[in-house]
Amino acid sequence: MSRPLPTGPEYQRMVAGELYRPSDPELVALRTWAREQLLRFSTTPPGERVAVLRELFGSTGRSLEVEYGLHVDYGLNIHVGEHFYANANCVLLDVAEIRIGDGTMFGPGVQLLTATHPVDPVERTSGRELGQPITIGSRVWLGGGVIVGPGVTIGDDTVVGSGAVVTRDLPAGVVAVGNPARVLRQVAPTA
Repeated sequence: MSRPLPTGPEYQRMVAGELYRPSDPELVALRTWAREQLLRFSTTPPGERVAVLRELFGSTGRSLEVEYGLHVDYGLNIHVGEHFYANANCVLLDVAEIRIGDGTMFGPGVQLLTATHPVDPVERTSGRELGQPITIGSRVWLGGGVIVGPGVTIGDDTVVGSGAVVTRDLPAGVVAVGNPARVLRQVAPTA
């Protein structure tokens, strides 16, 4: 199956960060397409997997490597730069756009979660959802098990320690740790 070109109103609402219905037939078909690509990815020899990622992701740099165990919602809303690396079992829930800069690395089990739900219980049980984009700068390192929540931006050259939960923006050039993640110190300049 060739790469879908979504155009429907629910997809447009979804990527605009508005409430949308994930049960919309176009969105269901897009998620099914993404699952088929993930199955291909998981059964393709390592030297040939990049071709599958180029079909799945919205855009990629020339050089990228993603280990097995990848999970996405749609794939089309993920944009990665040059020399991107993601270790095993990463989850990139892309109901909103995910942008990842050049030279960025993810440890195993990193989760980028753009999806969110209404706080009001009646609205939440209506079946409608929404998402907020995530932006990860260049030369960022997310340690194993880091979780990044909806709407977060992480600046260039930042390091996030293993197991941290990032719920707010992090500036460029810092080391952040904890739950919720907090800035521990500046990144030491290199010579």
